[in-house]
Amino acid sequence: MSTVDFVTKLHDAACMIKDACEEYLEKNAPSQQSSWNPDKIQWTDKTGDRGAYQISEDVNNLEFKAMLKDLAAHEGKLFRDHFFYWTFQNGTTVGRKKK
Repeated sequence: MSTVDFVTKLHDAACMIKDACEEYLEKNAPSQQSSWNPDKIQWTDKTGDRGAYQISEDVNNLEFKAMLKDLAAHEGKLFRDHFFYWTFQNGTTVGRKKK
């Protein structure tokens, strides 16, 4: 087995472990209803290395601002209603991906 094959298999295994952990946490995390409604936020479809996701930069929207506060309280990442949400490094863009 070459080094590239080994690293590729290791990467794939790490991604599988990460996905399994996220799924477990989502299913077993205590239910908390946040004050923001993601349906009232404008989302744009994107595709990246790991598939389809959505982003929002709806900074003038009160729902978006509440979501940013909630994300900040969770260190920039959270699960809600079968979606994984995260804040990009610029602090004003939010991504979400269905899990």
